[in-house]
Amino acid sequence: MSATANQKLVFWGCFIALVTTSFAFISRAFLVNDPSLWPAEFGLNQVQAQELFGAGIWPFAISIILFSLVIDKVGYRIAMLFSFVCYALYAVLALQAYAAVNPGGEELTGEALAAARQNAYNLLYAGSIILGLGNGTVEAFINPVVATIFSKEKTKWLNILHAGWPGGLVLGGVITILLGAQAAEDWRVLVYIIALPAVIYLVMLFKARFPVNERVASGVTYREMLAEFGIIGAFIAAALVFKQLGLVFGWNPALTWGIVAVSVIGYGLYCRAPGRPMMILLCLVMLPLATTELGTDAAITGIMEEPLKAAGHNALWVLIYTSAIMMVLRFFAGAIVHRINPLGLLTLCAVLAIAGLFALSAAKGLFVIFAAATLYGIGKTFFWPTTLGVVAEQFPKGGALTLNAIAGIGMLSVGILGGPIIGAMQEKSAQTAIEEKMPGVYEQVSATSTYVLGEYRAINEDKVKELPQEQADQVHTTAKSAKQGALAKITVFPMIMLIAYIGLILYFKSRGGYKPVELTGGQAAGGTKAPAEY
Repeated sequence: MSATANQKLVFWGCFIALVTTSFAFISRAFLVNDPSLWPAEFGLNQVQAQELFGAGIWPFAISIILFSLVIDKVGYRIAMLFSFVCYALYAVLALQAYAAVNPGGEELTGEALAAARQNAYNLLYAGSIILGLGNGTVEAFINPVVATIFSKEKTKWLNILHAGWPGGLVLGGVITILLGAQAAEDWRVLVYIIALPAVIYLVMLFKARFPVNERVASGVTYREMLAEFGIIGAFIAAALVFKQLGLVFGWNPALTWGIVAVSVIGYGLYCRAPGRPMMILLCLVMLPLATTELGTDAAITGIMEEPLKAAGHNALWVLIYTSAIMMVLRFFAGAIVHRINPLGLLTLCAVLAIAGLFALSAAKGLFVIFAAATLYGIGKTFFWPTTLGVVAEQFPKGGALTLNAIAGIGMLSVGILGGPIIGAMQEKSAQTAIEEKMPGVYEQVSATSTYVLGEYRAINEDKVKELPQEQADQVHTTAKSAKQGALAKITVFPMIMLIAYIGLILYFKSRGGYKPVELTGGQAAGGTKAPAEY
C-alpha cells in the first residue's frame, strides 16, 4: 500500500529536520575553525574553540538516548517543537554573544573587552549545548516515525531519510564556502542559514498527523521495550553517557561509576532482562562503525591536507565529495537491499571501506586521491542507516529505545573512544616517520600525554619552536605527510565490523535466512500505512 499524502508530508518534514542538524554541524565547524571568525571575534585559542564545538556534539548523543525513554509518552509533536525551540534559543544566544563584544558605537578594549569576551563565550557555550540537545531530539523522533510509517520497508526508507545528513553537509558546506567573504565581515549570516530548514520543517510538521509508534499500537508494554535493550545494553549506554558527562564537568571517576551502577541497577530491577544478544552485539559494533564513518570524517580534512595541498586543492573537498556520494546512493538503498538483504549490504560496505581507507593512506595526485575516496565514500554510505534498519526490523518491540539508543551509543563512542584512538594512530604514524627521517629529534619535540586508553606520545609545539627554523619546518612537513598513513591503521575498525557481519549472516543462514520480525495484534501496521495517527 502506498503512503498517504500526510505520511509523505511527515517523511519529508523529518528529512528537512535532519538537514537542519547537518547545517548546524557544518556551519559551526566553519565558525570555530576559521581563525577570522569566532577565534578572532572572541579571542579563542584552539582548545576553547574545540570546547565550543564539542559542546554541540555530546548533548546530541545524550538527548537521543534519554528522549527515547519518554518520547512515546510525550509524543512526536512535542519532541519536534522542542527541537525547534532549541534552534531558536541557540540563535538568540549566538546573537547575544555578538552584541556582547559589539555594543554599538563603542570599541571595547583592555579589561572591558576581556570581560565581554568571557560573557560571550559563556553564551556560546550554553547555546551550543542547547543546539546539541535540539539535534539529538530531531534524531530521536524522526527514526521511529519513519520506521513506523514504512513498517514493511524500514531499511530502505531509513536510508533515504538519512540521505538528509550528507545532503545537508554538501549543501551547507557549499553555502558556507560561498558565504566565506560575507561571513568574514559578519559571521551572524552563518547562524541565519540554520533558520531556513528549521522554519521549513516546523511549517511542514506543525499540523501534520504523526503515527502512533508500531510498538505502542501493537500493545507491546513499556517493560517489554526496556527488556529488548536489557541490562547489558543499559550498562553500555549509561557508561558512555555518564563517562561523557564526567569528562565535561570534571567528575571524580568514582562518582561517574557510582551513578552508572545506580542507573543500571534501577533499570535492571524494572525490566528484569539481560537484553537480546544480537542487540548487544550491534551496540558493540557501533563503536568501530561510528569511528569508521564519523571519526574518519572528522579527521580526514586534516589528514588529507598535505597531499591535496600538493595537488592544489582544498582538503575539505574530500569530505564534500564523499558526502555527495552518500547522499545520492542512499536514495537507491531499497533496490540494493532487495537483492542482497541488509547484512549483505553491510558486509559489502565493510569490504569497500577497508579498500578505500587503505588506498587513501598512500594516495598521491588528484585522480588517485579521489578514486580512493570514491571507494571509501561508497563503503561508508550505508553503515549507519542500514544498521538502524536492522535494529528496527529485528527488534520492533524495542520501539524508539533500541532504534535511537544504538545511534546515541555510536555518537558517544566515537567521541569518547573512536576519535581519540584515531588521533593516537596519527601521532604514532608521525612518530615513526620522524624517528626514521630525523633520528633523535622526536624525543626532543614530543611529550607524554594520557587519554581514555592510557598514555601516548605526541608532538609538542612549544618544543618544536625551540628547534632551528629549518628543522622545525621539516618536523611539521614530515608529521603532516605521515598522518595520511594512519588511514591504513583505521582499517582495523571495518575489519572488526566485517567479522561481525559475516557471523550474523551465518547465524541467519542457520535459521533459514534473514527475515524482518513483524509485530502482530493491536493495530500493527500493514504495508506502508502507519498505525493510527494523531
